[in-house]
Amino acid sequence: MRKLLLPGIVIVAGILIIARLFFLQIIDDTFKLKSENISIKIKYDYPERGYIYDRNGELMVANQPSYDIMVVPREIKKIDTVEFCTLLNITKEDFVKKIEKAVVYSPMLPSVFLGQLNKLEYAAFQEKERKFEGFYIQKRSLRDYQLNAGANVFGFITQANEAIVAKNPYYKSGDLLGKQGVEETYEVELRGTKGVKHIQRNRFNQEIGPYKEGKYDTIALQGKDITLTIDAELQKYGEALMKNKRGGIIAIEPSTGEILCLVTAPSYDPAILVGRQRSRNYTKLYNDSLAKPLYDRSLLAEYPPGSPFKILTALAGLQSQVIDTSSSFVCNRGFSYGRGRFMGCHCGGGVRKLHMGIAKSCNAYFGNTYLRTINKYTNTAEGVDAWSAHLKSFGMGQFMGYDLPTGRRGKIPTSETYKKMYPNGGWRATATVSNSIGQGEVLMTPIQLANMMAIVANEGYYYTPHIIKKIKGQNIDVKFRTKHVTTIDKKYFKPVIEGLAEVFKTGTAYFLKVDGMEICGKTGTADNFARVNGKQVMLKPHSVFVAFAPKKNPKIAIAVLVENGGYGSTVAGPITTLMLEKYINKKVLMKDREKRVLETSLQGEYNRFSKKYLDSMYRVKVRKDSILRVINAKKLDSIKKIKPTT
Repeated sequence: MRKLLLPGIVIVAGILIIARLFFLQIIDDTFKLKSENISIKIKYDYPERGYIYDRNGELMVANQPSYDIMVVPREIKKIDTVEFCTLLNITKEDFVKKIEKAVVYSPMLPSVFLGQLNKLEYAAFQEKERKFEGFYIQKRSLRDYQLNAGANVFGFITQANEAIVAKNPYYKSGDLLGKQGVEETYEVELRGTKGVKHIQRNRFNQEIGPYKEGKYDTIALQGKDITLTIDAELQKYGEALMKNKRGGIIAIEPSTGEILCLVTAPSYDPAILVGRQRSRNYTKLYNDSLAKPLYDRSLLAEYPPGSPFKILTALAGLQSQVIDTSSSFVCNRGFSYGRGRFMGCHCGGGVRKLHMGIAKSCNAYFGNTYLRTINKYTNTAEGVDAWSAHLKSFGMGQFMGYDLPTGRRGKIPTSETYKKMYPNGGWRATATVSNSIGQGEVLMTPIQLANMMAIVANEGYYYTPHIIKKIKGQNIDVKFRTKHVTTIDKKYFKPVIEGLAEVFKTGTAYFLKVDGMEICGKTGTADNFARVNGKQVMLKPHSVFVAFAPKKNPKIAIAVLVENGGYGSTVAGPITTLMLEKYINKKVLMKDREKRVLETSLQGEYNRFSKKYLDSMYRVKVRKDSILRVINAKKLDSIKKIKPTT
C-alpha cells in the first residue's frame, strides 16, 4: 500500500494541474485577455456624475461635456509637432514635458496629455486627429454649477494624482474625483462606474472590432443623484450678507439636525475651479494667505464664543443645583473675584436673577454661577471635570461626526488642561472664571455654536448635524437619525429659553425684533487677539449672535460670527434676524436693515491688521538681513586676515 501512495499522489496532482490549465486556457479567457493586452486596446466610457439638488428640489450642480487629449507614448509616430503645438496653443517645451511625464507613468498605457478642452478646441483637434497617431480624445463630464454660491459645500473636481492611482485600482491616470465638500464625502455615490470596452487590433495596429464579441465589455453606470439639506436661496442670501466680511453662518433645523446653510466668508464662485484655468485659479485662491477663501471658517475656525457661552454656564449651574430661577447676584458694573481681579460688565449693574442675567448679559451673574458650580465639589479639579462633562454632552470639544471631510474639535478645558498650565499646582476656580463668559480656554467652531442652539430649542437633545438628505436608491447613515441626549434635565431648559426670549423684548437685542416672530437669541462680543512683533495685540472683537425661531416649534437654529465686527448686536445680530426672516417668511421686509448690512464693509479693519502684520514681518526680515550682513562682513574680515599658504 505504501508503494502505491507516492505514485497515487503524483497522478492526482498531475490531473489537478491539467484540469486547471484546461480551465484557464479553454474555458476562462481572463488570463488570455491579460496576456494579449498588447494587441487589445482598452477604452473607458466615463459616466456622468450624479446631480446635486437642494432640499426643495432645486438643481444646484449638473454636468457639462469635457474633452481630454490622451496619449499613449509608445504609439506616437512621426508627427508635425509645430502644427500640433500651434493647434493646441502650447509651446514645444510644454509638449516635451507632457510626453516625458506620460512616459514616466507608462509608455504603453494612456494618460492625459491635455485636459478639459472646450468645444471649439475639441472641434479643431478632432478635425486633424488622424494626423497625430498616438493621441486620441477621451470624453468626460465636468461640473456645471447652477448656483454661484456654496463652493465650500460642494467642493470641486480634480484629477487623481499618482498617490491615489497607486492606492485605489479604480482610478487611472487622468481620472477625475471629488475633493472637499460633498464631492469628496459622497465620491463613490456621485462618480458612478466606468464602462470598459476591449478593442481587438491587428498586426498593423488597426482596430478590427470588439474582443471576443464584447464578452468582457461593461457599460457605464451613471452616478447617483443626491439631495442636500441645504436651502439654496438661504445659502445664497447668507453669502450676500457676508460680502466684505469674514466669518461664518450656520443654520440647522433643530428637529432633524439638517444643515440649512453653511456659509463661510470670504468664499468664491465654484465655477472658477472648472476647466483649463482651474489649476491657475486654485493656486491664486490657495496663495491668498490673508483672506483665506479656501478656509471654511464655519467648520474649521475656532473662536472664543463670548457671551453665547453663558447659556451653557446657566444650564450647568441649574443642573448642579447651585442656582435656581430665584437666585440673585449683585452686579457693580462687573465682577470682583479676587485682589485686583475684576471682570467688567455692560449690563448697567444692580441685582440680577437668571431671567435678566441672560437678557442683559450680566458678567457678574455668570461669574458667580460658574464659581458655585466648580466649588460645589471637594476639589477644584473634580469640579472642572464635572463642568467639562456637561459641556461635552453638547458635542463641544470633539468632532461632531457630520458628513463633511473637514472640521476642528474646538476646546473645552479639563483639569488636565490647568495642571499643564500650572505645573506647580495652586490653581483655583477663580483662575478659570473667564470660562464662564466664553473667554478663557474655551474655543468653539460656528457649527458647534449653531448645534448648541438647536439643543436648547429641543430642550436637551440633538441629531448629528448633516448635509445629506437623500441619496437615490439608498438610505442615509443611521447615525444621522440617532438622538443624542445631554446631561442637562429637560426642565432646566425652559427658564433659559424664557431668558433668551427676553433678550429681544428688553435685553441686548431689543432693537432687532422681527414683526410677527418670537425669537430666542443671545448677543456676543468675543475678545480677539493676534501676535504682532512677538507681542499679543488686542484687535477689534468678533461679533457673535446665536438664535432660534420661532419660540414654539422652532424651525431654525442659527449662529453668526463676524470677525472684527465689534458688538454682537451691531453686525452679527442684524444678519441673524435677516436670515431668520428669509427662511421662515420666505421674504425680507426689513429693507432698511438689509441695506445697512449689505453696505457694511469690514475690509478697512482687515487691511489695517494686514498692514500691521506685514509691517512686523518686514521688520523681522530687515532685522534678519542686517544680522546676516554683519555676519558676512565679519566672515570677510576673518578671511582677509588669513595668510596664504604655499
